[in-house]
Amino acid sequence: MGSVLITGASRGIGRAIAERLAASGWDVYAGVRRIDDAPAGVTPVVLDVTDAEQVRALDSVLPTDLDALVNNAGIVVDGPLEAITPADLRRQLEVNVIGQLAVTQAVLPRLRDSAGRIVFISSMSGRIATPWTGAYNASKFALEGMADALRIELRPWKIKVILVEPAATDTALWQDAVTQLEATASAMSEEHRRLYAGHIKGMTRATKVIQKQAVPAEHVVAAVERALTATRPKARYPVGAPAKIQVVMDAITPTPLMDASLAAMTGVPRRVKR
Repeated sequence: MGSVLITGASRGIGRAIAERLAASGWDVYAGVRRIDDAPAGVTPVVLDVTDAEQVRALDSVLPTDLDALVNNAGIVVDGPLEAITPADLRRQLEVNVIGQLAVTQAVLPRLRDSAGRIVFISSMSGRIATPWTGAYNASKFALEGMADALRIELRPWKIKVILVEPAATDTALWQDAVTQLEATASAMSEEHRRLYAGHIKGMTRATKVIQKQAVPAEHVVAAVERALTATRPKARYPVGAPAKIQVVMDAITPTPLMDASLAAMTGVPRRVKR
């Protein structure tokens, strides 16, 4: 095993990855917002991926022989795109896209020396857009494009770039999804709540169904471990049966039919009265 930096390691998928890799013998550097948030058995690194000074400081805390980077840090800005402020969209992209690249740029000299690996924790939301998650979709679509370009650009140095693509995962993020949806709806203007009342009701129902289908975080962790250790890692690892089904359906379904299916699944009303 080698050394690995994992961003967003204080909770959820990132914490689970850090714990598994540490138990497997990796020298884990866990990016966390506070030292006390780090799991046991790792070297904690205070790292907000949007903080340029903390990203620059990685050069003084990481080992010279870093073997891998797992870009896991991410947030979800939800709600209909009409109701999302430019500031919230910028925050979504700053964390999920720009911060990911900033950390990658900071450690690339080390990964070039080790012919290391970069794993991006993406999502099926980076392949298929759904109502209410447009800002998050935008960030994950951008992340996928960035990873695809990096995979080709870094070929001369034998640096592997891999995308791990979960669907819904059984972490606090999805466990609290209905509460988050309600909070987002409450923060919308009265006019937007009126216009999107049907969407809110439909997304609440759909979210409860999706929560029951969420795959254990261990499935994502296992995919990351394969991405880091396989002799010939795949470019993409969809995680769980729902994700794999979505990949197939997206590939064979005409866009109008896919749109209609997603609208029906998420309860988007056919018409809204003015």
